Amino acid sequence: MEVLNNLFYGFSVALSPTNFFYCLLGVFIGTMVGVLPGLGVMNAVAILIPMTFGMNPTSAMIMLAGIYYGAMYGGSTTAILINTPGEAPAIMTTLDGYQMALQGRAGPALGISAFGSFIAGTFATVMLMLLAKPLVKVALSFGPTEYFSMLILALCTLGGLMGESIIKGLLMAAFGIFLGTMGIDPVSGVERFTFGKAELMDGIGFLPVAIGLFAIAEVLLTAEVELMRPVVEKIKGLLPSVKDWMASKFAIARGTVIGFLIGCMPGGGATLASVVSYLVEKKFSKHPEQFGKGAIEGVAGPETANNAASGGAMVPLLTLGIPSTGVSAILLAALMLYGLRPGPLLFEKNPELVWGLIASLYIGNFLLLVINLPLISIWVRMLKIPFPILLPFILVIAITGTYATNNSVTEVYISLIFGVIGYFMKHANLPAAPVIMGIILGPLLETHFRRALIISVGSYATFFTHPISAVFLCAASLSILYPFIRWAIKKSARA
Repeated sequence: MEVLNNLFYGFSVALSPTNFFYCLLGVFIGTMVGVLPGLGVMNAVAILIPMTFGMNPTSAMIMLAGIYYGAMYGGSTTAILINTPGEAPAIMTTLDGYQMALQGRAGPALGISAFGSFIAGTFATVMLMLLAKPLVKVALSFGPTEYFSMLILALCTLGGLMGESIIKGLLMAAFGIFLGTMGIDPVSGVERFTFGKAELMDGIGFLPVAIGLFAIAEVLLTAEVELMRPVVEKIKGLLPSVKDWMASKFAIARGTVIGFLIGCMPGGGATLASVVSYLVEKKFSKHPEQFGKGAIEGVAGPETANNAASGGAMVPLLTLGIPSTGVSAILLAALMLYGLRPGPLLFEKNPELVWGLIASLYIGNFLLLVINLPLISIWVRMLKIPFPILLPFILVIAITGTYATNNSVTEVYISLIFGVIGYFMKHANLPAAPVIMGIILGPLLETHFRRALIISVGSYATFFTHPISAVFLCAASLSILYPFIRWAIKKSARA
């Protein structure tokens, strides 16, 4: 009963004219971001954070969250029409979605993607609503020792899963932690890595680094690529047939559950969810040979999973203050910039924001279904915008957003420097998301580590004598050692 009362309160917040407008604006921008290849949801959210500073934090988070799950839906459009995923999670959609488009079935592919996304998004929001309170009660029992170990686990799993190599991911996470230590030590007051520059005494801000590594680097990289154009000029028959629904029903159900569970895991995310869902559907299919040749289950499963994962990512973010994806890390930083502390106390101190955000997820998923099916033809036309026009526009917004944060030219320079660094990182296949997570989680990691040692009078054994902390540290060790164990098993099997 308490959950329903909280939800009704959330709807009263989310349905206010201002918040409803920002929800609508967020899902529209998010879909547009997903449709345009090369822009990316992390880039869009990072660029738009400075523009929300004058807004109420609840309205700002509703809009940013709308961009997040709107982009998950929009990424399927380019994947199906031009064989280019607008977002990384839509990579699996290209395998069968584009083949359906070549066969003249782009409409059903886009339709099942939209309906599957709606079902998955709604399910994920229901589970977020039901799991939030129990998780908050557990989190309130955590002390500095448990939080330190949990952050170690988050950094290990995120670093390993957000790149092709666990070593590269962990190195980038370590680089992010190093950047997070720059500035004045909050305990001793000693300057660290400022090189005598007064501008660095406050440390390197998250936003200039994020805009540089994602937005500016992506602009430079996209400028090198010749992108494809739609294979169809006009979309017909967006409503899937009964046969399409019968073929997709179990794919949607499995994709929803798989996506939500993986989205809740640190290091999971929508990309992993879509890959796992596609492989599961191919395994369960009676006709696996049709996958890659236009099987509608190959569209329904991954698209459902990536939307469920975006909802699942909200669970650890809001209840524990732990991001499970790159985008949720940026949302975590946004909450901190608004002066809010994500975690269990957020539900007690800011119920308007939490329940207003949860209610907006219901509204946003419905708006995505209602407004985007009629807008498919407009998205097709948008794909024809010349990138020489589009990319400079994105670059101007990125630099303006960086400067507007603190009216600092230094932060613009930092953003440009990290844009160049990010460009070379992409060419070297080094993941950028762990860097951002290192910057965000690094200071928290240091704070909880020091508090735990102060409470234990300098005894490192405290991290292993607390059962929950010991479990987290064991899981972190396994996440690092697992690739080596798997390699050793394969080597012994070959021998």
